[in-house]
Amino acid sequence: MHMRNKGILMVISGPSGAGKGTICKALLEKNEDIFLSVSATTRNPRDGEVDGVNYHFLKKEDFLSRIDAGDFLEYAEVYGNYYGTPKSSVEKMLNEGKNVILEIDIQGALEVKEKFEGGVFIFILPPSMEELKQRIIKRGSETPESLMTRFKSAYQEINYVSKYNYAVVNDTVEEATEKIEAIIMAERCRVDRIKENILDSKEGFIHEQLYD
Repeated sequence: MHMRNKGILMVISGPSGAGKGTICKALLEKNEDIFLSVSATTRNPRDGEVDGVNYHFLKKEDFLSRIDAGDFLEYAEVYGNYYGTPKSSVEKMLNEGKNVILEIDIQGALEVKEKFEGGVFIFILPPSMEELKQRIIKRGSETPESLMTRFKSAYQEINYVSKYNYAVVNDTVEEATEKIEAIIMAERCRVDRIKENILDSKEGFIHEQLYD
C-alpha cells in the first residue's frame, strides 16, 4: 500500500549558542526529503547572495502588500528591514511531500503556531547553561557586556520551551540530528496525519475485492 502524505513543517528554535543552525545544516545534508524554508526580506542582497536561495529579495511595497494579503506565516521588522516566511512557498513544498525546516526565533515560532495547524515545534537546548556560555565565548565576537546580555536573554528564552512539542538537547550535533529524524519518523506515522490516505486505500482495497 503506497500512500503519499503531505510533508511536515518543522519549526526549530532555541537560545543563541544552542546550535540550531549547525543542526539544521546537518539535517539538510543527511536527508534528501528535508528542505529549508527560504525567508523573504526587504534588505539589499549582500555580495554572493542569490535571490531565491539565500532570501527572496522583495521591494518594501511588495512585502507590505503580501502582509495585507496574509501571505506570511510570520514576519518582523528589524533595523528598518522586513523579514518573513512566505506561506505560499511553504505550503507548495509540503503539498509535494517535502519536509520543511523553519529556523526562526521564538517570537516568530509562536506566530506560526497560531496560524498553521500541523506544525512540529522543536526547541534546541544546550547541555547546560555553562556549556551555552562557553559556546558563546568561543565565537570570539562578544564584549563582556554583550556576552552578559546574550546570556541573560538565553536564560529567559528557555522559559518558552513549554510552548513547544519537543525539546532536543544538543550534546552533539550527530545525536541531536538523529533525535529530530526520529521525531519526523514518529510524526509521519501519526493517525491524524495519514487517516485520509488509510481510509482511501481501504475503500480502494474493498472495491478491488468486490469487482476483481
